[in-house]
Parts: sequence; structure tokens; C-alpha cells
Amino acid sequence: MTDAETTVGELSEGQILRGILDRLPPSTAPVGPGDDAAVLSVPDGRVVATTDTLVHGPDFRLAWSSPFDLGFKAAAVNLADVAAMGARPIALLVALAMPDKTPVSFVRGFADGLGAACAELAPGCAVEGGDLTVSDTLTIAVTALGSLDGRDPVRRSGARVGDGVYVIGELGEAARGLALLFERFTDATGAPLVLTPEARAALPPGEARALSRQLTPRPPLAEAIRAASSGATAMMDLSDGLVLDATRLADASGVTVALDAATLGDEPARALDGGEDHGFLVTFPADAAPLGRRVGTIVERASEAVTVDGRPWDGPGGWDPYRDWDAGRG
Repeated sequence: MTDAETTVGELSEGQILRGILDRLPPSTAPVGPGDDAAVLSVPDGRVVATTDTLVHGPDFRLAWSSPFDLGFKAAAVNLADVAAMGARPIALLVALAMPDKTPVSFVRGFADGLGAACAELAPGCAVEGGDLTVSDTLTIAVTALGSLDGRDPVRRSGARVGDGVYVIGELGEAARGLALLFERFTDATGAPLVLTPEARAALPPGEARALSRQLTPRPPLAEAIRAASSGATAMMDLSDGLVLDATRLADASGVTVALDAATLGDEPARALDGGEDHGFLVTFPADAAPLGRRVGTIVERASEAVTVDGRPWDGPGGWDPYRDWDAGRG
């Protein structure tokens, strides 16, 4: 029986786990996968920790994402949260809950994506443990750990009046890719159609790039860590939309973020409302050497947490799963 025909329900947990570990880079931890817990070396003595969950339906569609895509994205979105604190990612812990009819080939492709994301985005970071279980809904939960390497963490609450507001990375491309999927790869009922490799290869370069930014985001982690060493006063991962995330930073810091629409490209609405860019929103004081592109200024707290060209933004501002998830959309 081939891997494509074998399902996880036909194997033991140990066999599935061995198939994952065999595809990942070797652990560099003092104690890696195989015991009840991993033991990590953290030179700084402090550990930055975060977790994120991807659920089939609101967070991804198997019709659109390959197993490799899902592994890559699951790693990338968590690595970005670690880097947003100014920390260097050192380890991932991955929990995978899947239906028993899931092909073993899916698990191996997923592991390949995890390994590729670590190697490309955070060399030296590895999968050091996790968990496997069964579920009717495919669910991926990743915990990421990082070391500050002697730096203080950069928090959302540090922005000060007069700081410049900068974006490291892109805005709106991931949202453009998601819109492409819903416009081009759903049927009349809104159910997703399979995105075949042939259909993906036939897309024009601009559309293919936007789709890649949605399915396999590549957050600029090294630049975020450099920002922490370059005087950043506040920083956060841009995952839910510029306006929504800027609101969180403004509320934490007790300020207003005044954005300039002219700095946001040809589609400012998509830049402001779109999510999953996984770039970084950073504030720098006037005497710092900033990274990224300036998009606004920190001003005294007003009635609105965020303004665009001096006015409140009347769009959705970003993605809120409790407000925006519609099970009828597939």
C-alpha cells in the first residue's frame, strides 16, 4: 500500500510520529523529541513563548492549501510572533489533531513544510516536540519559543508621542491572495474548488505572488530582530489588519496612531483592512535609525485609537474571527 493510500487511522501514534521526525532537521537541543518534554539551551535565561492555532475552515481550506503550505504557514505565523518581541526563535512545539482518514502523505508533506520554514526563516530553530491526536476537524496548534539574547523585549505598550510609525514587510498582498481564492476558486454556493498545481502555475506573476503571500507567508524576521536592536519603542506582528493591529498598539500604549493613506500604496483600503501580512508594525523615536517604511506618527491620545488622514477609518479594519467567520463560505 502506498503512502497516498495509507491513512493515519491505519498506523500507531509512534509510526506517525516517526514519519514526521524522519523528515525534520535533527534537533540541536540537549534533549529533543522522544522524552516527555524537551530541554532547551537558552543563553539569555529568559524564554519568549507564544502559541497559535489553525483550524480547518476559518483559518485554511484543504482545497487551497497543500500539506507543505500548511506546515510552512503554521511555522511562519508563530515565528513572527516571537520576532515581534525582538526575540530569536529557537524551538517549535507542534500539536496535530486530524481525522483518522487523513493520508500519511499529508503528514509527511506537512512536516516538510515545517522544516522548510524553519530553515528559510529562522535558521537554528527546530521542531523539538509536540502531540498527535484524532479529531473530526483538522487542527494545528504550534507553540514557538525564543531567546532575547540579552535584549529587553519590545512590547506593544512602548510607543511614545512623536515616534514615527513604520511597517517592515508588505501590506495587502496576502489579502489580495485571499480575495483571489474566493473570487476564482469557489463554486456558486461558495464552497472551495480545488486549487490544482496546474491552475496555480497558470496564474500571472502578480497573482501568483499574492497567492504565495497568503498560503506561505514569509515574515521578515531578521529585520524585526534588528529593529529591536535599533531603538524600536514598540512592535507587533501584523496578522489581523493594519487598522486593527494599530488599534491594539495604540490602546496598549495610551496613544493614537495617525496613519497617512498616501504611504500605503495603490490600494490603501486593502492595506488597512487586509490581514495575514505577517510583517511588523514598529515605532521608532526621532533619534533612532528606523527600519521599514514610514506610514504615520504617534500623537496624543484622542477619541479614536487610529486615524487615517486625520479621520476615523470606516472600514472593517481587519479580521476578527468572532465577527467575520462565516461557515457558509466553505
